Amino acid sequence: MTVREPAVAGRFYPGTPEGCLREIQAFSRLAAPADVPERPVGGIVPHAGWAFSGATAMKVLEAIRLRRRPAVLVLLGACHYPVGRSAVFASGRWETPLGPVEVDETLARAVLDRAGPLAEENPDAHTSEHSIEVQVPLVRHALPEARIVPVLVPPDGRAAALGRAVGEAVRDSGADAVCLGSSDLTHYGPAYGFTPVGFGAQAMRWMRDQNDRRMIDLMLRLDAEKAVAEAEAHANACGAGAVAAALAAARVLGAERGRLIEYTTSYDVMREHMGRTDASAAVGYAGVVFG
Repeated sequence: MTVREPAVAGRFYPGTPEGCLREIQAFSRLAAPADVPERPVGGIVPHAGWAFSGATAMKVLEAIRLRRRPAVLVLLGACHYPVGRSAVFASGRWETPLGPVEVDETLARAVLDRAGPLAEENPDAHTSEHSIEVQVPLVRHALPEARIVPVLVPPDGRAAALGRAVGEAVRDSGADAVCLGSSDLTHYGPAYGFTPVGFGAQAMRWMRDQNDRRMIDLMLRLDAEKAVAEAEAHANACGAGAVAAALAAARVLGAERGRLIEYTTSYDVMREHMGRTDASAAVGYAGVVFG
């Protein structure tokens, strides 16, 4: 059996069961999701360290759980390392501090069959990647019986087609599944080589109200085919392939629109929960549900 061990536990999120549960319980004390679709079929979750974006990701899972308890979550991840084709982790399990999460091999094989040359079985591509890993302990807690199908999606012109193939595999197999894309939004600041409007409060407003809003609006209207080009032009998503795939899969599964569950930035989190600010750099995080 292929077992994927945690790569970023103890850094992006706690490495112990007690630590994970403490953070998740703190997330649960925050405002509950509102305006949730009657039957969610997909969504977008951020993938920074839990201290910054874990609450937003958890709210998406809670919003889905309010309406249904899917048996499988297809986790479409951003690629921070080069991947030629979309990489499917097709069998085995993922270990987490809260216990293992099994891969749904039947649906994974259906995805591979439907995707054809767009994807390949490649568990090694997942070894050091965090974009899916940070979601898995949250899934283990929110939907403890659920299985997963992890898929890394490169940010290129094939991403929407891969998403359509995923949606068709879910639909045609009759799987009780929801498809989640993992992506953060604008990475603003000199550390990221992106400072188009300078620094300070006005830069944070531009990032929030203009640059990130462009990508969020695209998500809400399920415009899968424009996601990668949008991110290339405006640097407002680090997982544009995952976004495009999630939007396309959601459309196949009957979604008509997206609903924004929460939007925040690392600047907001530091100001509101850590008592400090740095107006020279920030990353945006959106939680969206499709239905």
